[in-house]
Formats: sequence, structure tokens, C-alpha cells
Amino acid sequence: MTKGEKTKCLMIQGTGSSVGKSLIVAGLCRIFKQDGYRVAPFKSQNMALNSYITTEGKEMGRAQAVQAEAAGIRPQVLMNPILLKPTSDQNAQVIIKGEVYQKMSAVGYHQFKPELFEMIKDCYQTLAEEYELIVLEGAGSPAEINLREHDLVNMGMAELIDAPVILVGDIDKGGVFASLVGTMMLLSESERKRVKGVIINKFRGDLELLKPGLDFLEDLLRIPVIGVLPYEKIELEEEDALAERFDKSQVALKGEVEIVVVKLPYMANFTDFDPLEHLPGVNLRYVERSGELGEPDLLILPGSKNTLADLFWLKEHGFEAQIKQLNAQKTIIIGICGGYQMLGEQISDPIQLESELLELDGFGLLKMKTVLATRKVTTQVQTVLTDCEGIMHGLTGLELTGYEIHHGVTEYSEAVVPFLQYQQVSDKISVQVAGVCDLAGKVFGTYLHGLFENTEFTLGLINQLRKLKGLGAIEGEALSYQAFKQSQYNKLAALLRKNLKLEEIYKIINE
Repeated sequence: MTKGEKTKCLMIQGTGSSVGKSLIVAGLCRIFKQDGYRVAPFKSQNMALNSYITTEGKEMGRAQAVQAEAAGIRPQVLMNPILLKPTSDQNAQVIIKGEVYQKMSAVGYHQFKPELFEMIKDCYQTLAEEYELIVLEGAGSPAEINLREHDLVNMGMAELIDAPVILVGDIDKGGVFASLVGTMMLLSESERKRVKGVIINKFRGDLELLKPGLDFLEDLLRIPVIGVLPYEKIELEEEDALAERFDKSQVALKGEVEIVVVKLPYMANFTDFDPLEHLPGVNLRYVERSGELGEPDLLILPGSKNTLADLFWLKEHGFEAQIKQLNAQKTIIIGICGGYQMLGEQISDPIQLESELLELDGFGLLKMKTVLATRKVTTQVQTVLTDCEGIMHGLTGLELTGYEIHHGVTEYSEAVVPFLQYQQVSDKISVQVAGVCDLAGKVFGTYLHGLFENTEFTLGLINQLRKLKGLGAIEGEALSYQAFKQSQYNKLAALLRKNLKLEEIYKIINE
């Protein structure tokens, strides 16, 4: 394709959530980049508690940021114009083009959707003016017939821009043939004609045993099977992979350093902890029962989309006493964003921004108080570690980058020590301090997401924990997290090249 030609597109839809759409889109973006195309991802509407902050301070789905990174381009909110962040089973914060619109109920949002089509189309067309090829991702399943009216993320989006569709099914769950055929049968005739092929994902076993089923499927659906992707470990962020991650983390592993992350009901940006999974000698566990905490070397309270509700849940389930007991022993505690706020003395939500709770006492491990405010801070930041006692001593001067997403305004007393300072104060941040710790240097809190993506800091922290246990430092140079991710994008692309009929995909795109 040459500049000036009509932008090509391809849409990946699935028979349900967690079938692998996000990673397949990322892999295709890397392949098309490798093949010389200017390619970008697009998902009109994303529902996730994992978000990304662009260089402009706009908020978008993290999955599309990952896909953009695979494509070798800068993430833009145009790639994900609508982000829904659930605050309860019935309500979500609606983010449009990177800015908070308002909190809406599921019914209210469904009624609001027709007003969004022109905005979505404009975002797509603006993106299409810059790129030769757009790879779109659907959400859930196109066969949710109760949601078909006003659909703007599956077939509704495909129809809006006349995109061909490849349908993905997950064989690991079982019933993949029924799910693929059932999905196709529930589509309208015009929608079925739009589906040009199917992919079976997460296959384990001998492909020869599957081939009779593939032949039957092609005969029944009258479209080709584009490929069968084997179940292979690709260590990249997935918005729907949280349940699998928790299941994996419960396996008894032998780690010289044990890190525990408390699984909150409304935990946000759990990808903060991905870099910890790839370090030698580290066992990372997610726990949702206080009795599972054990005696970790490091305990992390993560971010939350409903901080007061999650704090109430922690108290109700016995975490407060356990965490305070661990603090009195040898465990180091780090709170990030909502977890940072929980470590303080009090959190109040006077305008009921996130829930019906107005105020709760925190754990009191840091002498500070937080008030949730209407204004939402969304910005990338640069920070530097300052001198403090305890585990961070010796890391002074390290420069850390990351991003902030929060409504909280935190005021602290002289009984805490600033350990993380902003290098540059933007118009979105009116304070100098990015994080504080207690006087003993055992409890730390910060609004900085992406903390552990700073490889030098993370290795330094792990080595300090090892030192406390009488262990030697991790030897040799560890691969930076950014370099590790690039290696995984290439691994994913190689997996797709080997197991998909790329000539068939290019044919579909160019028809």
C-alpha cells in the first residue's frame, strides 16, 4: 500500500471474553510492522480497570497501548475512544477520548450509546488518515443478542467502517466448535457474510486429532480455518487474563524472595506487578484471603477503582490486623495509589465519587489523610528517590518514570518522610512529593503506577530484600522490562506466523 490509498482494515472478534483477541491483535500488529506497514490498533469501547496514560495525559485502555507498542507507535486515545471503568456491578466511570465524562449505570450507558457513533467514526477516520492498516478488536462476543441494538464495538463497528472479521474461539475452555458455530448462527445473514475466517486459540495436543473437526467446521460454515494457535506462554499484559494469573499464583513455588499482592475486588492496574514475575528467585503471589498472606518479604496493596469499598472489604475480611502484625515483624509494605491511601489514617469521599461510603479510617501506618476530589489526575511523571531510612536506603538518586491516575488529594504530617519527589511539576500536580514512608523506612506509599518497570530500582529493591535475608545480590545484568516486552512481541509474532495462514489474512485484507 502507498500513502493516499484507502486505509485497509481487519477486525478480530471472539466467541467470548478471554479467548485471546487482545494478544492476537498485538501479534498481528507486530507482524504487519515487520512486513513494512504503518499499522495501528483500534477498539472503540473497552471495559477494563487497567488503563494507560498517554504523553498528553489522556486515559485509554492498556490493551490498546500494548498493541500500539507492538506496532512500534505511540499510543493515542484515538485508538480507544471509550473506556469504561466499573465502580460497582451496576455502574462505571465513562471516559470519552481520554477524559472523564461521568459515572453512569449500565442501563443509562446503553441508552447513551447512539450519541457516540459519530465520535467513534471520527476517531477511526482520523487514525486512518495516518496509517495504512488498522487492526480492530471486538469485545466479548458479537452474539450477545440482547446488546445488538446500538452495538458499537463488535458488528456495529464492523458495519460502520465495512471491516472484514475473523472470529476467534478458545479450545482450552472446551466446546470450541459449538461456540464458533453457535456464534455464527446467532448472527444476521449480513453479519455472517462479514466473517471471512476463524481461528482456534490455546490448543494443547496433537493437531492431527483435531483436523477432522477442522474439515467439518469449514464445510459447515463455508469459511476457512485461518489457523490453530497452540497454548504457549507469552508474557505480555492481557486485560482479561487476571483470573488465570491468580490461579497460577496459587501454585506452590520456591522463591528466595516472596512478594504478596492483595487481590482487591476493584483492583486497578494490576499490570503494575508484571515486571516482578520475570525476576529470578522471586515468587509473586496474589491473595484474597487474609489467612493466605503468610510471612512475605514484601506486601503490596495495589490501586483500586473503588478505594473505600475495597478498604471496607479488607477490614471485613480480617486483613487489617494481619497487615499490622506483618508490619510489626519484618515485612516491607508498599501501597500504590488506592493502596497508598489505605495506609493512611483516613479516606473520605464527601461527594460519593466512587461509592455510597463517605469516610473510613485507614490502617494508620502512614500519618496522612486523603480526600477524594472531582478533579482526576492523569499524567505521566518523572521522579527521583530521596534519602530515607530502611529498605530504600542506598537507592537514593535513582530517577523513576511512571504515570498517575487518581482522584485523591493526600495531605501528610511531619511524622512521615518524603522518599519520592517529582522532578518536574506539571499543571496537573501542585505538590512536590510523589511518595512518603514511615520513619523506620518499612512502609511506603506512592501514586506512581509503573514503579516496577524501572528496572534499576526494582533490582535494587529485590537485592535489598535479599540482603535482609542474608542472601547475595542477583548477579549479572538483568534484561530491562522494556527490552523483555519487545522480545515477547517478537515471540508472539513468530508464533502467529508459524500457525496462521498469513496469505489468507492478507487476501482478506485486500479483497
